[in-house]
Order: sequence, then structure tokens, then C-alpha cells
Amino acid sequence: MTNHSPTARRIAKTILNGFDAYFADFQNITLGAKARFETASWQAVHHANKERIDIYKTKVMQVLKLVHSVTSKDTTELAIWREARATFAQLIANHNNYEIAETFFNSVFCNQFRHAHIHDSNIFVKSSRAPDEKPLRDYSIYISYSGRDGLEYMIEDILNDYGFSVPWEDLPRDVENICRVLREGPLAALQNEKQLRVDMLESVFYRNKAAYLVGRMMFGGEVIPLLLPCLNNGRGGVFVDTVLHSNDSASIIFSFTRSYFMVDAPIPSRFVRFLSTIMPLKERSELYNSIGFHKHGKTEFYRHILAHMKVSNDKFIIAPGIKGMVMSVFTLPSYPVVFKVIKDKFDRPKTVTEAIVREKYKFVSRSDRVGRMADTQEYSNFIFYRNRFSPELLEELQEVAPSKLEMDDKWVIIKHLYVERRMEPLNLYLQHASDEETREAMEEYGNAIKQLAAANIFPGDMLLKNFGVTRHGRVVFYDYDELCPLTDCHFRKIPEAHTAEQELSDQPWYTVDEADVFPEEFRLFFSGNPTARKAFEDEHSDLYDYRYWQRLQERIRAGHIESAFPYRRAWRFKRQSARKAKGGS
Repeated sequence: MTNHSPTARRIAKTILNGFDAYFADFQNITLGAKARFETASWQAVHHANKERIDIYKTKVMQVLKLVHSVTSKDTTELAIWREARATFAQLIANHNNYEIAETFFNSVFCNQFRHAHIHDSNIFVKSSRAPDEKPLRDYSIYISYSGRDGLEYMIEDILNDYGFSVPWEDLPRDVENICRVLREGPLAALQNEKQLRVDMLESVFYRNKAAYLVGRMMFGGEVIPLLLPCLNNGRGGVFVDTVLHSNDSASIIFSFTRSYFMVDAPIPSRFVRFLSTIMPLKERSELYNSIGFHKHGKTEFYRHILAHMKVSNDKFIIAPGIKGMVMSVFTLPSYPVVFKVIKDKFDRPKTVTEAIVREKYKFVSRSDRVGRMADTQEYSNFIFYRNRFSPELLEELQEVAPSKLEMDDKWVIIKHLYVERRMEPLNLYLQHASDEETREAMEEYGNAIKQLAAANIFPGDMLLKNFGVTRHGRVVFYDYDELCPLTDCHFRKIPEAHTAEQELSDQPWYTVDEADVFPEEFRLFFSGNPTARKAFEDEHSDLYDYRYWQRLQERIRAGHIESAFPYRRAWRFKRQSARKAKGGS
């Protein structure tokens, strides 16, 4: 081991101790998820989610303060940090969670230097070691089951092995439902169920009101997801709500539009590797995000796009669609994300400030996104090669956000930006959609508005251009500068006009406060697209009624938390008991 200065060793040990303390706090909050699910403590679930997200920043700032106290040296000297980085790499050489520890070191450094001096000699731009790509045979995180005694016995064993402290509502019924769906679907071609092997992760994935049992089925060289969402019936019992067994359905469960899971993952990298076997199209960054390690997800994303840049040659361009009033948005055609930069001045009639916009994005990161808002990663001093920018994009950024740019002949550094998954804007999607696709998109659009509202989120600006369509056909909201808690809004009916002049006026003849919302005006979102408007009104005309919104506000204020299902309601099992289904009394 190379000897480094005592100062470098003290700094490195202080940061590693801080990381271990953070990880322990993270795990302790996570471990409480089981009790919150079993006692149906849904308000506590939301509180715990926010608390777990916030502890990262809190712990980083505590550690940085400690770093300053463990040495009399000038901690603004880069040479000290280079030594500390090298020492830290030695200290974590055999650490189970070395990769997340690297990200923690990076965070402490970036807070010290305000995200300047981003270089691999100072922080871990590249990991200190290559990821383990060997096949995962870690029986400490999953249990294997054999079909040798038949599918029913195996499913019953799986369900019994998950130690909920509340009983199953009707275990025989759930086993029967699961076996029926599997035999009609992925196991239809399996002639001998004894050939089936199932691996189930021991840890339960908790999110919102559900507990997910996650595993994989294997036979004939195939690997098929097996996800069992379980719900609490509110009366001291648990039941399996459905069974999901496709890559797409698994991907939607672990979507970038959903809140992070609470799952006891002592070594997150092993869980990510297991999940990759059932969702091979998902990037590691998304999987780390999904289990709550969103800061390391940022690191994984940055490393991945750097690697992509080396094997691609297309240029960053202005993102297709109607330009926003608050953000300049650009993308790389060969990479599935968009980059959003806050403009220095907002187009009229926008009245929000940059500070307000940042707060809105922070609000989203801590909210229950119910599958209808894109997760967003925030970066400072993101470095790009200048020759990869199209002239039109550079011109726009220099015009609308010059304060966010630093440029020379080689580099473009954007001081602050957000990264989101790229989706096709809904207004553009409708331009080429068939009548059937339009109907489905409008049903989804209305569902998105309703599900966000039920989660106490009002989008504010509900224009079609502010929603996107995912590869799974889901409609997702992604423009956050005007959203607010639903309970902050004042929903009103437009007063009737009393004179001809009032009726013909293009200005309101009644007073309008800042929080006032008139749902009747939502019809204006479909101007120029009568097909979309009719499709929307066939399914969601209740959204035009101010009383719909007021009733929802009353439920939220009363403490009610709606259920949001990341799968079709038609897939949910009927809860008739197994005995009654067979004619028993």
C-alpha cells in the first residue's frame, strides 16, 4: 500500500466513516418499511420516503464539516484531495459497497469545491475497479425453488417464506390465481413443471401501499420475471393482487416515473445485477435509482454517457417540439434522455423565478410520482465536447442561458442542468396517431391528471406539449414550473355573465386570484384537435367540473391516500375465496 500523508489518511477515513454512518441510517429507515406496510401506516410511508432522500445531503454536509476539523491544513488545496482520493481507493478496496462509497466521496469533494475541478485525479469520475460481470450466484440474496412437487406447492412455499407478521387473507385462493395465470401465460409451453426453477429475492420491495415479491422463472434457457404485488386489506390481512411476468411489466414497476422502493439491500450492486437479468434493457443507473440510491444513479448515468460519447458521433440538438418558456431543452438523438437548462429570462407570460423553478423540481424529487412524473437528475458543471454541439443549439444556449455557460475551443460546461428520460411530446404524438391510438392516449392523459391529483399534485399547465408518451404508451407529465400541491388550489365555477358586454369580453369580468383554477377552461387544451377532445371527453369529462376537484381536496385533507396501481386494473385478481369459487359454503 502506498503511504500517503497523515492529513490525506484522516480525510479519507473521515469520509469513509461518514459513508458507513449514512448507509446505516439509510438501512434503518428502509427496514421500517415492513412495519409500515403491515400496519397500513400510509402517511408514515410518505414521511419516511422524504426523510431517506434528505439524509444524504445532511450527512455529506456533516462529513465536510468534520473534514475541516480533522486537519489544520488548507482544505481548498487540490493536492490534499488527490492524496485523499488515492487513500480512499485503498480503504474501500475490499468494501462491499465501494461504488456507492466512491459517489459519497465525490459528493463531499463537490460540496467543498462547488462542483469545480471535476477530474478523475480528484474524484472518482471512473470507478476504482471494474464491475464484477461474473454470473450472479449469490444465494445470500435469493432463494431457489424447484417445481419438482408441482407448481402449487412451489408457489405456496414462496408465499409462506415471506415473513409478514399479518396473515394471508386467503392463501389457497392466491396460489390458485397465480398458478392459473402462469399456466395460461409464460408456462403454457412448459410440458413438465418439474423442469421449472424460480429464484426469489429474499427482501421485499415496498413502495406506497404495496409490497412486491420479486424473482425470476427459469426453464429451457429462458429467464422470465416473476413479480407478485401484495396489498394490505386494512383488516389485518395481506393478499396477492396480481402476477406480472413480462419484461415490459417489470420495467413499468421499476419505472423512472415512480417513487423509489424501500428494500433491504445490504449490498445494492448484487440486487442491481439480479434485477438486470429480468430487465436487460434497463441501465444500471435506473436500477440504482429505483432502490433509492439516486445519487449513485447519477454517477452511473454520467459514466454511461461518457462511454456512449466515445462510440457515437452524432451531435446534441435542440429537442423536437414546441419550445418552452422556462427551459431550453436539448438531446442527443442516439441517447434516450433530454437535458434541460433554465433560461436566464423567462418568456412572457411566465412570472416564476429560477429559484421557484428549482424548488418545483426539488418538490417532484420528494413526491409520490405515481408513475406519472419523470424522475429528474440535477447536475452542476456538466462537461461536454464543444464539437458535439450543433451550431443551432450553441446559438440558442448563448442567447437564452448565457449565465449557465462556460466555453472554450474544446469544452462546453453547463453550470446547472436537469436530465430526464426522453419521451415523445403528446402533441407531436397525436399528429401521427391513429384514431385508436388517439383514444388510448387521451384516456392515458386523463388518467395521468387524475392520478397526480389524487397524489396531491396539480400540474398547473396541462397543455398537451407538457406531457410525453413513453415506449410503453404511458402518458407522463414532465414540465414542473407551475405544479403545486392540489390542496393549494382554489377550484371555481366561472360566474355567469350578466350582460352582453361581459359575455363577449375577451377578459374576465370577475375577479381572479392567483390560486384560482377554472376547470371549465381545460377544454382549451384541445384547440385544433377535435378528435382528441372528443376522446378525452368520452372518458374524462368529470375533470371539467370544479366539484370533482373540490371533493378530491376534501379526501386529501382528511388524510386519505389513494391507491395507484402500476399495472392494469383488469389484471387484478378477483378476491372471491377459493372455497366459494368451488361451490363451498
